[in-house]
Amino acid sequence: MTTVADEIRVASWNVEHNGFDPDGSDERRHRAYEVMARLEPHIVLRQEETNAWHNHGRIRHQEAQRLGLTSCLSPMSPDSRTPAAVLYDPALFTLVEEITWSTGIGKPMTIPVVRMKETSQPLSLASVHLCPWSPQIRAIEASRLTVLGEPGKYALFGGDMNSYPHRTGAEKVALPNWSDPALTDAAHFQHRTVERDGKRVSDTVPDEILSGAGKPVFTELGHLAGTVRHQPGALDPTASLWRRDQGPRQRIDRLYCTPNLSGALISLEVVADNEVTAVSDHALLLARFDRAAMQRALTPVSETPEENRA
Repeated sequence: MTTVADEIRVASWNVEHNGFDPDGSDERRHRAYEVMARLEPHIVLRQEETNAWHNHGRIRHQEAQRLGLTSCLSPMSPDSRTPAAVLYDPALFTLVEEITWSTGIGKPMTIPVVRMKETSQPLSLASVHLCPWSPQIRAIEASRLTVLGEPGKYALFGGDMNSYPHRTGAEKVALPNWSDPALTDAAHFQHRTVERDGKRVSDTVPDEILSGAGKPVFTELGHLAGTVRHQPGALDPTASLWRRDQGPRQRIDRLYCTPNLSGALISLEVVADNEVTAVSDHALLLARFDRAAMQRALTPVSETPEENRA
């Protein structure tokens, strides 16, 4: 059995408007830091970092200092004032390079490529917030993420996918029933559905692109934990924890990795307790990886000294 010291803990969380309320209060932001700090994460994937670039990045640095991590923040754009961030433990990971993707549509994304201590292969980390209003843009964004899964590469990413899992048989809740009169948000219907066979259905395209059963580029960790590992709660829905006009909660927040890292997964937990619900409309995802197994995965056998092979 692994201990906390043997683990790599990865948290992913969309903190609604970075914890800022319309009246300017940011009490929720500080509560979010406390929630995350108690988890002692080595990697944090954050979405909706509202105001994080203001005042020379003061809020960005506050978060990094509170968590004891290094922050890599995506740029803002005319269409998005809520950048995403990746935070990582500088005692465990060394930065190799930062790559910024900006296509002019959707949200720009900055991807830190790091090297884990005692490993040889670079690891790409990404905090993902797919376009909330366009299925077409989400499909493009998901397709671009497949670059991180090209042969020989290692990647770990996740966040708010604003779309649904494509393998619905194992899910705890059914996809939205769009004919339900309780779903009164008409814009949400347009944002979250695509046309198939002449009908409007829930958008599962990004998950199909990323982890489609035919030739999956990535492993979707919630599905792995909930089905193969039979872990209770791994497939719990994540959002919206607050709204009721968009139907039942859905599992729109997900974590993915290249298959060469999936064997190191210990567990995935959807945290939606009272503390989390008081802070954001999204649950927090916490994945635990076996540290030694991840180190082995990131150092192929051909590169391992002969005396260490066993």
